[in-house]
Amino acid sequence: MRTARFCNVSVNVIWFKRDLRLSDNASVSDAINRGLPIICLFNLDAQRISRSDVSGIHIEWELDCLRSLTKDIDGLGGVMRFNYGNIIEALEKIHQEYTIDTIIANEETGLQWSWNRDKLVAEWCDFNRVDFVEHPSNGVIRKLKTRDDWKKHRDKRVSAELLPRPSELPAPSGCHSDEIPTMKTLGLASRKLANRPIAGEKAALATLNSFLNERGRNYRKGMSSPITGEVMCSRISPYLSAGCLTIKQVFHHTVNRQRQIKVDPRSSENLGFTSSLTSFQSRLAWHCHFMQRLEAEATMDEVAINPELDELLNRQLDQRKFIAWRDGKTGWPFFDACMRYLAATGWINFRMRAMLQSVASYTLWLPWQATGTHLANLFMDYEPGIHWSQVQMQSGVTGINSVRAYSVGKQSTDHDPDGEFIRRWVPELSSVPAEHIHEPWLMTLVEQEQYNCRIGIDYPEPIVDEKAARKSGISRSYKAKSDAAVKRRAKIVFDIHGSRSRQSGRSRN
Repeated sequence: MRTARFCNVSVNVIWFKRDLRLSDNASVSDAINRGLPIICLFNLDAQRISRSDVSGIHIEWELDCLRSLTKDIDGLGGVMRFNYGNIIEALEKIHQEYTIDTIIANEETGLQWSWNRDKLVAEWCDFNRVDFVEHPSNGVIRKLKTRDDWKKHRDKRVSAELLPRPSELPAPSGCHSDEIPTMKTLGLASRKLANRPIAGEKAALATLNSFLNERGRNYRKGMSSPITGEVMCSRISPYLSAGCLTIKQVFHHTVNRQRQIKVDPRSSENLGFTSSLTSFQSRLAWHCHFMQRLEAEATMDEVAINPELDELLNRQLDQRKFIAWRDGKTGWPFFDACMRYLAATGWINFRMRAMLQSVASYTLWLPWQATGTHLANLFMDYEPGIHWSQVQMQSGVTGINSVRAYSVGKQSTDHDPDGEFIRRWVPELSSVPAEHIHEPWLMTLVEQEQYNCRIGIDYPEPIVDEKAARKSGISRSYKAKSDAAVKRRAKIVFDIHGSRSRQSGRSRN
């Protein structure tokens, strides 16, 4: 039953999701070109709040970015409506007050719940004779059956001309923006993070430019260590996850910077950037590659893309091991430092993310769904497409990727040889010298007393023999991968998800 209108003014609605920007926004450009008054809408889905993979740090970050966006929209004469609850309820309210002509949105690559939400919106539009237009996002291609031509489509998409920032956003007469609530006013729990980035589109571009012109000089060498990576990595991932920045924008800004460097690569301001930005560009392609997987498998948080392999591995939740892993109390100093750092800051570099998941899956033999969900809650930049693709890959349940079982000891000595990072984040070991910092359980009782670190009392013993457990996990994984049914499934998985670039066989040990 269609409800009566309060007035007969026709409007278009820009439905903002995780695309909280005005620049290079196809929905914004489209709405302006259509000529009708515009109402911007953001709906905080109540269903999403209750999900196990969503935490307060995700919601608070989006609210902060939304608050910045609303300020920008107000400055252009526009309006932002906010609703906490069901998107259909939000649309009904606007449709009662005005007459919605078209709802315009950008495609979102998300888990099954978001797909279901979008289908409901499409059904509502059909019933109410409202047009529903969705624009492609980044380098993710919908309805792609194989990966054979994906790169060609992706490259064309991200190299396309950037869309301009609007100069105005005409709103219906007398319409005003809603105040964007805080976590407290919504009754939601927040969590403080150390070194939390500034929210919004302006800060996103500033962060990208600081990387391209200053911090990224030694990116290629510094990105693997949690110490150097804190500064030398781009740090744009939170902005990409909230849509304050697009991959297309990052690509264009990077290309422009590469052109500048090419003129005089040995100058003081350009030296070192050539190889680093080449490496950075390849990472941008991988971003879209992994998100494309979720486009085809919306249940990647629950179901392995090679279910036959996952069933054979048969990982079980051992609460003692899980809690030690979760809390950064495994007895492996570098691992514990990384987990605690992540919990405190909401971010850690890519290699350490891979190590955290690899240790959970291979060394501790924990189910990837539980450990992946915990990490999702910790990552401020949680992007479901990248996260669950990586979780499955680092857990060895795809059948098409090499076994990636990280040695904690090797990562520790390679990336924190003097124990600087360990001592900062595992204060129980603050007095332990470099010769013992990586394996404190080998200290004698006299040394433990000398350095104020009694193993099993002040700092835990290793939860398992790391080397032996990791080797066992590798062996079990290779055995499962050799199964005939697993191999058959792997061929299907490769057609849908596999990279067409040459696969690397480098060891992660």
